[in-house]
Amino acid sequence: MYHYASTCQKDPASRSHSRGEDRLSQKVIRKDLNERRGRLTTEDGIRHDLVARVRREIAAGTYDTPEKLAIALERMFS
Repeated sequence: MYHYASTCQKDPASRSHSRGEDRLSQKVIRKDLNERRGRLTTEDGIRHDLVARVRREIAAGTYDTPEKLAIALERMFS
């Protein structure tokens, strides 16, 4: 049985931080980006404001439009 060493090089950031710190910094960066975009996400990544808006549109019957259907069909058959 042969064992080959990894030939992948790690980036400088992965060498300087432990995994826990790296995950924490990724969460902070993701939260900051979402706040800058004006989107509020929870820890599970769900944009509750978007979900609520889509549910309202579905209930009102305004979510599905002929334009959206045409785009979906075009994408499906191309």
